[in-house]
Amino acid sequence: MTRGVAELPELERIAAVQKARFFDAFNEDNDPHGEHDFGSFLVRDQKIYFKIDYYDKTLEWGSEDPSDPEKTTRVMTLMLACEY
Repeated sequence: MTRGVAELPELERIAAVQKARFFDAFNEDNDPHGEHDFGSFLVRDQKIYFKIDYYDKTLEWGSEDPSDPEKTTRVMTLMLACEY
């Protein structure tokens, strides 16, 4: 999580993690490629984004095959919309 999310009050930070974890409101507008790797939601009055990136196992480069868990480490970042 970014500094902005980390500095939210504890209950808001927990809510943000839970909302990202269980996010399932994907549709053609917010997920045109069907990858389910980006989303946004509100926690109180804060718009929060999450983004999932696909790295190689050393976390140095992008994964050559994001669909293969043997070659990929997924990293989710939570950020305030204003930090984007």
